[in-house]
Amino acid sequence: MARVIQCSTDELGPAEVAKLRVLLDAAWADMEVAFTDDDWEHATGGAHFVVREAGEIVSHAAVVERFLRTGGRELRTGYVEAVVTRPDRQRRGLGTAVMGQVGSYIRKTFDLGALDTGEFGFYERLGWVRWRGPTAVRTSDGEVATPEEDGLVMVLLTPAVPELDVAAPISCEWRPGDVW
Repeated sequence: MARVIQCSTDELGPAEVAKLRVLLDAAWADMEVAFTDDDWEHATGGAHFVVREAGEIVSHAAVVERFLRTGGRELRTGYVEAVVTRPDRQRRGLGTAVMGQVGSYIRKTFDLGALDTGEFGFYERLGWVRWRGPTAVRTSDGEVATPEEDGLVMVLLTPAVPELDVAAPISCEWRPGDVW
């Protein structure tokens, strides 16, 4: 069983952050969009969950605080960012171990968990559900629909908010780069 450590961005240290960025950049290299500086900024300031082998991070996920709004409620949300497992270490349970700890942390700390992904099967088996309603971003000009994100947002229900209408509209606050 992999040992998952929770730490802050500062506790990772500059050298480890640099190596983690290389891992994240490589993981997104074959994707339609690259892992950007904005993506990294989105992953900082919260909690990191890491598995190290021989002193190197081989699996990682970050949880940052965001505020999602649905059904007239603003929910303090543990938003998951920068999920990665080194390619040569995949399919060995490391990502599952990391996301298991992420789920426990979110359930204890937040009203809701959320993430944006195309890897539904992995997260569904860990208790995440797809948000079926329309998505939007809150801007200074009001809510703006984000139809390109519809069907890609997943949520993790918590004891604080055990039931939500996952077919209702949902919105996030605006941020640079990918808003979801």
